[in-house]
Amino acid sequence: MMRKKFSFLLLLALFSNVVSAQVERPKLVVGLMVDQMRWDYLYRFADRYGNDGFKRLLRDGFSCENTLIDYVPTFTAIGHSSVYTGSVPAIHGIAGNDWIEQQTGTSMYCTQDDAVEGVGTKEKEGKQSPRNLLASTVTDQLKLATNFQSKVIGIAIKDRGGILPAGHFADAAYWFEANSGDWISSTYYMQNLPNWVQDFNKQKLAEKLLKQDWNTLYPIETYKNNSVDDDNVYEGKWAGEETPTFPRKTSLLMKDAGYELIKTTPFGNTFTLDFAKEAIKQENLGKNPTKATDFLAVSLSATDYVGHRYSLSSVEIEDIYLRLDQELAEFFNYLDKTVGKGNYTFFLTADHAASYNSRYFMDMRGNGGYFFSRQIMRNLNEQLQAEFGLDKIVSSLMNYQVHLNYGLIEKQKLDEEKIKKSIIKMLRHEDGVAFVVDMEGGENMMIPAQLREKIVNGYNRKRSGAIQIITEPQWYDGTPRSTGTTHGTWTPYDSHIPLVFMGWGVNKGKTNKMVHITDIAPTISALLHVMEPNGSIGQPIVEVLQK
Repeated sequence: MMRKKFSFLLLLALFSNVVSAQVERPKLVVGLMVDQMRWDYLYRFADRYGNDGFKRLLRDGFSCENTLIDYVPTFTAIGHSSVYTGSVPAIHGIAGNDWIEQQTGTSMYCTQDDAVEGVGTKEKEGKQSPRNLLASTVTDQLKLATNFQSKVIGIAIKDRGGILPAGHFADAAYWFEANSGDWISSTYYMQNLPNWVQDFNKQKLAEKLLKQDWNTLYPIETYKNNSVDDDNVYEGKWAGEETPTFPRKTSLLMKDAGYELIKTTPFGNTFTLDFAKEAIKQENLGKNPTKATDFLAVSLSATDYVGHRYSLSSVEIEDIYLRLDQELAEFFNYLDKTVGKGNYTFFLTADHAASYNSRYFMDMRGNGGYFFSRQIMRNLNEQLQAEFGLDKIVSSLMNYQVHLNYGLIEKQKLDEEKIKKSIIKMLRHEDGVAFVVDMEGGENMMIPAQLREKIVNGYNRKRSGAIQIITEPQWYDGTPRSTGTTHGTWTPYDSHIPLVFMGWGVNKGKTNKMVHITDIAPTISALLHVMEPNGSIGQPIVEVLQK
């Protein structure tokens, strides 16, 4: 009898040890991508930030101060994919926002999926899915590790910002459809919008926000230390505006621009974060009955649209980040109350950074210029026609890459190698061109090692151009009259991004050690004790993780 009792107690003890050894994970992970956020924005406006937004992140979290993108080109879809796959275009296949399928010569948008239909819309914006993404995401790996009990949702104004981070196994991804002003999805995820999304759309929040007009958060004269004069030649205007100055009468402008206008105002961030809060509430994120970790992937697109129109030296950029600081504080407070402080892991990063307006840079006596791709493409085709007797041998010059018309080349039995050598020779004489690389040739040997690695990482044979162009610093695609800013190059101003972790499982502190965008997914994977994504080439940032 005593022996049976001892055996029972021993089994009970062993069972208790098994239970206590269950993997510990946060209740919720929130990944926040701030589209086009430069690393220095953490500090550029810091004297005007409150204590509970960006400063809380830096105070309570761990900041990787030297986080770099390790590929070219630096565009939105690639950045979102690389953060969540731990990989690069050569492997995950997202070679740009748009690319050309080299085998067929057809154009492809990064999340285009003609096999699905929109949900909540009949517009073509609904025909989207993550099928073009060739590698798994950390969100996919979480779903696999929990036998699909974790709930994963992606949200962004840009379809690619909501779809690609959420991965292939997401419960939902939502994006903005400008014609209706609604949040929509596709049949890849669902057949009908959930009732709570329909109810949210019925509020017509985009219209309500735009009717408020956009004025500066603080008196406009207080912006002079960080921003140029409000009325300047470096900023773009909306149709109907006489000057690119505050107040921006969004209530009037939306009569012509429609709900599209919200993308280029701070209201776009408000709209997105309000929807994210509603998703947390209605989907009970962080309160999974199975105790599995949920994941919310949010991307703020308005910062990118504002940068493209107004440039990073504008009052508009300063204002949108001062407002974002306040909205981050409100979002953290919401997470603290609904999920519980210490129960969630949060990280903030960006898909790419941005350049100063080149005209502004040159006006301040810096070196720079514009790489006018459309005119250069015309010139290339004219010269190639003179040499080979055929027009349109170059089918496109996008993503700083030359795409060849392979169908024409094969049909006319042209010498591809001679064509590429002619193109390279011509491009080397273009102002602002530093290097021209035949991606299947030996030109890579003449490029600094760091640039060579970025070029190789960014090249996908099935989706990238045959020739990669590397511009000189402060040269980017545009014309001398281009307003606003852009991105896409290898330089630090395009590739140095913020990366701050906070919350469950995260140390406090910072490091200036170089890390890469591809290290983010492995770090989250390590924190969650799940396998890293199947195309990952990054490494966990061990300083971030609590032992």
